[in-house]
Amino acid sequence: MSKAWKGASAGCINSCSSIPSTEPMVPKSRHATVNSTSLLSEIHLTNHKSLPPLIHAFSDFIANNPQYTSTELADHIRDHDYYHLSKHVCFDYNGFGLFSRAQLSSKARFSHSQSSFFNITYKSVTLKSQLWYGNQETTLESAINRRVMDFLKISDEEYTMVCTANKTSSFRILAESYPFQSNKKLLTVYDHESEAVRTMVEIAKRRGARDASAEFCWPSMKIHSGKLKQIVSTRNQKGGLFVFSPQSQMTGTKYAYQWMSLAQKNGWHVVLDACSLGPKDMNTLGLSLIKPDFIVCSFFKIFGEDPSGFSGLLIKRSSRAILEKTTANRSIGIISIIPQKRLSTLALRPDNFVTNMETQPSNTYVKSLFSYPRPAQSSQILKLKDKVIESYDVMNDEKEAFGEPSSRIMCSQKSETNDVIECRYLDHADSVGLHLISRRVSCLTDWLVNALLKLKHPLTGNGEPLVRIYGSQQKFTRGPALAINLFDWKGQKIEPRLVQKLADRSNISISCGLLRNICFLDRYEEDKSVIWGKRLHKPTTNEQERTDLGITVVNVTLNFLNNFEDTYRLWSFIAKFLDADFIEKERWRYIALNQTMIEF
Repeated sequence: MSKAWKGASAGCINSCSSIPSTEPMVPKSRHATVNSTSLLSEIHLTNHKSLPPLIHAFSDFIANNPQYTSTELADHIRDHDYYHLSKHVCFDYNGFGLFSRAQLSSKARFSHSQSSFFNITYKSVTLKSQLWYGNQETTLESAINRRVMDFLKISDEEYTMVCTANKTSSFRILAESYPFQSNKKLLTVYDHESEAVRTMVEIAKRRGARDASAEFCWPSMKIHSGKLKQIVSTRNQKGGLFVFSPQSQMTGTKYAYQWMSLAQKNGWHVVLDACSLGPKDMNTLGLSLIKPDFIVCSFFKIFGEDPSGFSGLLIKRSSRAILEKTTANRSIGIISIIPQKRLSTLALRPDNFVTNMETQPSNTYVKSLFSYPRPAQSSQILKLKDKVIESYDVMNDEKEAFGEPSSRIMCSQKSETNDVIECRYLDHADSVGLHLISRRVSCLTDWLVNALLKLKHPLTGNGEPLVRIYGSQQKFTRGPALAINLFDWKGQKIEPRLVQKLADRSNISISCGLLRNICFLDRYEEDKSVIWGKRLHKPTTNEQERTDLGITVVNVTLNFLNNFEDTYRLWSFIAKFLDADFIEKERWRYIALNQTMIEF
């Protein structure tokens, strides 16, 4: 074991400086304006009934974020293609979408019904064999792969894409195929518990690797750069596998992509986990310069309705030779994507398992851009809406007349008639573009952060906050994800799973997670004692049990298809916890309605 490897595990280094970045410095004056939402700037809200009405909150939001109006193309897309979102608020999707809800009820565009778009079958093949000899993709799979790689701006001359069942399958297959016997290190950069990462670590350790993880400084949750630099610097020794996500799926904290470059310079093979990135964020990573050895991304079918899909494991062609051919990774997740109509011709064998989604077409059509009245002062917004809709309709007419090769995929096989599959979600992300998507989710996330921090418990000496947000609260260093917890008036944490269940009953989907690998510097020892509590003094048999300490949190992830009303509805729901009896009222309300009682 190298000295760097040993030294890195000795504990926290009292510095959390960032790795040098080529990104421009943000003036402090800009940071000062982050928390300047006027309606909420000078008040603390102690009663959920005192929240400003939606229409007033939206007026104030637009007044303080006029740049948000330039993103109304996303609202038009949402109304016409994702109208189901008017009834359900979704903050629990990660990855990239493929299709829209409107495609389910569209029959004129397709020669065959695409109620589930595609099915998947499992292959009994090793990753090595798939890469070198597995060019027998279905035409549909090949076409989807090309569209996906075009969307991600990745050249098929440099990378090969293998479809797997999900992210965990991609990590498992990679762990089984990577030569850990000779490159004996696995280094992961995650501030939260991940099933995929845990699976990779278990397999790597079984195959003889030593695992290590980056640590994250409390309370900013930024990478502890001193420790990570020690581990990455191999001093002429073989590196291993460096697994890096440029943005936390839980806290939204952004990390400098130069960590990947530093790892490569020190002999590591780099895995880029792109599953937590926004639809167009891959364009910002400078992949043409870094070119990671492996890229993992996830795709779901329909935002807000069908999270099923597949994962893409992209492998740099020049890195294929390092992978080992083992029988252990047979039948553990490599799949084929097949047309829906071919399902009836397949035998449902264990090694040919098929998943399917069944949905019912809907004729619902939402005409308004928002489901609530417009503020009287926002006539300029209405004019802009009309202009945007007009240009969008013209753009659609042009697509109808001339076609769009990148978005419409023709699939033909000897035994099948022609099919057309349109990845409309990808088209929508392309049409809105990176700049407007970033602007939209940044405005919404920043407003939500400020609104949540204004909620204070009544009749408490210092106005105890209802919500705690983990990680950076500055929008320039945070992506569209939040890790939060709710606390009652006594300061006791409300269990995230309970918050999730109550949110679900209000048609709001959020998720839960576990923050891990947290490093407390000396000045935060008091926080450490409060957070860990009795767990810190619990007898442990080994070091691993101590590192298992974590913080369960509520996770909120915003998408460019979310709108202001979504964030307001979440805020309004969370504000109900200011009522000390809210949870008990909910319990008895559902008992009275003969509903399943919420478990405590």
